[in-house]
Amino acid sequence: MKFKMIHENYNVKDLEASLKFYEEALGLTEQRRKVADDGSYIIVFIGNDTTDFQLELTWLRDWEKPYNLGDNEFHLAFRADDYEAAYEKHKKMGCICYENPKMGIYFINDPDGYWFEIVPTR
Repeated sequence: MKFKMIHENYNVKDLEASLKFYEEALGLTEQRRKVADDGSYIIVFIGNDTTDFQLELTWLRDWEKPYNLGDNEFHLAFRADDYEAAYEKHKKMGCICYENPKMGIYFINDPDGYWFEIVPTR
């Protein structure tokens, strides 16, 4: 029996701000969208042409407080084909939240505080 990872879900407070961030920071664009008949939620799957794995962004109409992300010990990692250019782009965006030069990696965070690890191609 085999399993294939297909998506991971993140709940977001401001869907438009999140979509803008993911496109600018990671080149992820909307692939498909599901809107509840009563408007209580919107689910948007984002991705790119390098993999069929997608990030699922869920917006809940009645959610009013920031999401509790714990200690941000979980994250999703992205390998950059041009690590230096990615680093400069993220530095300019002001979204780098942690750097580990010894390991040769850094982390960015999205508008809701989710962390993403950026690693070079090795």
